[in-house]
Amino acid sequence: MKRIVIAKLFLGLWLYSSWAYSDPVDEKAMEIIRRADEIRSPNKPFRYTLTISEYKAGATQPANKQVLDISMRFLKPEGETKADARSLVRFIYPPRDRGKMLLSDWYALWFYTPELRRPIPVSPQQRLVGQISNGDVIVTNFEYAYRATLQGEVPCGEKVCYSLELERKSEEVTWPKVIYYVEKAGDNRPYKAAYYSLDNQLFKEVSYHDFRMVLGKMRPTKIVVQDTRHGKNYSVMEYSDVRLESLPESYFTRESIQRGMK
Repeated sequence: MKRIVIAKLFLGLWLYSSWAYSDPVDEKAMEIIRRADEIRSPNKPFRYTLTISEYKAGATQPANKQVLDISMRFLKPEGETKADARSLVRFIYPPRDRGKMLLSDWYALWFYTPELRRPIPVSPQQRLVGQISNGDVIVTNFEYAYRATLQGEVPCGEKVCYSLELERKSEEVTWPKVIYYVEKAGDNRPYKAAYYSLDNQLFKEVSYHDFRMVLGKMRPTKIVVQDTRHGKNYSVMEYSDVRLESLPESYFTRESIQRGMK
């Protein structure tokens, strides 16, 4: 299958793990990442346009560009509202990719192209392919996917950040370990995240930029992803036209994308 380069929302499949667990919890760490998660994305279904530009080291123009139309249906359990975690990605640009789709339903992920008879599953190994892996795109919700430990405080430019070590709760989560930096002051904006492989090798670093008022909160509208394995190559993900949109569950099924839902 051709390399799929797509992204996260405020990084990006929102992969959730178990809603309850019995291990000891660092309550302060969890509260910090909970507040940062609320900035990265609203707890309501929404839709947005994502433009991904890939740059070679030293280049001023992107080597590749991709535009995606993404619907997110991620809900935390509140009152009678049940937890849900789904996303639907429609490929817009380049023109040759029109008609392709990517669907996530919790940890399951499928890719569809009109040339195929039916959607095909995307393996965990394939989610690590490309400058921006599928696991990045479909934004991770750190509160539910990871156990967090507060390591201390570190300088972040002119600000101070909490340094948190995150370990995944389930092997279904793409990245085993994340070092997450969250601003100490204000509403705990996400600053940077470093993603590590199973053998503790740094794979990529993600930084959050251009905070703007979006859906009632100051949220990052640009994310820069540095692929540490390939020198100074990097990707820029830019979010636009973010709006609330509550699509029915029936849109987030393999049958619907095979019919070419709009």
